[in-house]
Amino acid sequence: MKRNIIITAALILGLPMAAQETYENANIATKDLNGTARYVGMGGAMDALGADLSTISSNPAGMGLFRHSQANISFGIISQQDAKDFANGNKTNASFDQAGFVYTNRTGRNSFLNLSFNYHKSRNFDYILSASDKLSNASQNKLSYQKLRNGMTYKQKSDGSFDLKTPYISCNVLDALYTENLLFAAGDGKAYYYAAEDYTLNRAQKGYIGEYDFNISGNIRDRVYLGLTIGLHDVNYKHYGEYHENLTSNAEGIKGLLTEDNREITGTGVNIKAGVIFRPIETSPFRIGLAISTPTWYSLSTSNYTIMTDGFAKPKISESYDFKLNTPWTVGMSLGHTVGNYLALGAAYEYAGYNKLDSRINDSETYDYWTDSYYTSSHSDERMNRHTENTLKGVSTLKLGMEYKATKDLALRLGYNYVSPMYRNDGFKDGTIESPGTYYGSTTDYTNWKSTNRITCGIGYRLGKVSMDLAYQYSTTEGETTPFMSYTDHDNPMEDNIANAVKTDNKRHQILFTLGYQF
Repeated sequence: MKRNIIITAALILGLPMAAQETYENANIATKDLNGTARYVGMGGAMDALGADLSTISSNPAGMGLFRHSQANISFGIISQQDAKDFANGNKTNASFDQAGFVYTNRTGRNSFLNLSFNYHKSRNFDYILSASDKLSNASQNKLSYQKLRNGMTYKQKSDGSFDLKTPYISCNVLDALYTENLLFAAGDGKAYYYAAEDYTLNRAQKGYIGEYDFNISGNIRDRVYLGLTIGLHDVNYKHYGEYHENLTSNAEGIKGLLTEDNREITGTGVNIKAGVIFRPIETSPFRIGLAISTPTWYSLSTSNYTIMTDGFAKPKISESYDFKLNTPWTVGMSLGHTVGNYLALGAAYEYAGYNKLDSRINDSETYDYWTDSYYTSSHSDERMNRHTENTLKGVSTLKLGMEYKATKDLALRLGYNYVSPMYRNDGFKDGTIESPGTYYGSTTDYTNWKSTNRITCGIGYRLGKVSMDLAYQYSTTEGETTPFMSYTDHDNPMEDNIANAVKTDNKRHQILFTLGYQF
C-alpha cells in the first residue's frame, strides 16, 4: 500500500442515479413469519380461516370474517442461536411487531362491511454473520487485479500503464480502493496482487421493514368473503462489516488488509393485495381462500462508507444513490375448516417468482402539470436483471396450523412453515456485470441460503373482552457463504482466484406476546 501519500479514493460518478445488486435486492424483497401471536403460533396458516388481523396482508378477505370490532398490539424478543455479539449487533433484541384494529359494521342480517388498519414488521434484519477459511494463492484484491488486467475497471494505455481517472461501469468501490492504493504499491508502474493465507468475515445487520396495511372487507350472506388491502412499506436497513485477510509474505511487508463497510438503505414501497374466501357447501364450515398481491414498488436510497487499512494508511470511499426495485407478483391458495367450536385446521400455499425481481435505474425528474409535482421515471437494469434470473428462483411457501380449544377460554396452537430455497446452488455475486449495481458495490461476499423451516406453537386465553396470546417460533436456515466470486484461468492456473464456500446458518428463537381488546 502506498505509504507516503494517503489517497482518499473517489469514484467519478457518470450516473447520478443507479440500480441495486441482486443479493441486496433479495434481502429487501423477502419477508418473515410475523404478526399476531395467534397467527405465528399457527404457522401463518390462517389465510382461509380469517378473523385475525395478520391476514390483512396474506389474504385480505380474512378481515371479512370479523363479527366484532377488535384492537391488538404485539411485541416480543428475537434471539439468534450460536451467534456472538459483534460491533453494534446483538444476538438478542426486543421487537415491536404488530399493532392494529378492525371496525365492523353490520349491513344486513348476515352481512358486514369492515374497515381495518394493521402495522406489522414484515422483515426483521437483525442478524450477525461470521465466516472464516483458508485461502491458497487467492485474495479479494486479486479479484480487483484480474478485473483490471482484463480491461473491466480502468483503461490500459498503449505503454501498458493504466488511466486511473475514469473507472468503467464494472469497477466497484473495492476495485477503486485496491487499484488506487495497493496494486501499484511496488512503484514500478506495474500492477501486482497480494495473495492471502486466510480470511475472517464478520457482519452485523440491523433494521426492519414496517408494513402499514389499510383494508376494506365484507361478506355476502356469510358464504363469500372479499377483501382489498393497500400496503405501505417503510425500509430501514443498516449493516456494518469487517473483512480481514492475512497476506502471504511480500516485498512491501504488508501483513494484512482490513476493509470496513457501513451501508444504509432506506425508502418506501407500496402494493395492493386482494383476496376471496368462500364456503362451497352451505351447511359446512369448510372454506377455500384465494389471494393475489401486486409487486411492491420500492423507491429506495442507499449510502455506504468504506475504509481499507493495512494498519498505516486508511483510504476511504463514501457514496450514495437512489434506485427503484419491483418485487414479483405473489399468489396464494388456502384451505380452512373448523370442527364444532373446539378445533380449527388451516393450510396455505404461496408462490412468488423472485427470479423476476426488477432492478431499475432512475432517470431524471419530470414535472407533471396535472398534479403540479415532480416524479422520477425509471427503466429496467437489463444486465443486472439477467443476473438475477440466473441467480434466484421462484419460492414456494407452505403453511400448516391447528388450534384446539381445551376450554371455552383457553386455546392451544401448533404450526409449521416451510419456505423453499430462493438461491440457485451455482449462484454468485458477479462483480463484472456492466451495471450501476456493480459500480456502487462495496462488498464481494455473498450467501446462498437454502430452505427455511419454522416450527411454532402458542397458547391463548380470553378473559371477557380481553385476549392474551403467547407464541414461540423456531426458525432455521442453512447457507453457504463465499468471500468473493471465483475466477478460473484455463491457460494459466496460477491466475486462478478461488475461495471455497463455508457453511453458515441463521437459527432464530422468537417469543411473541399479543394483547387484544374486543369492543
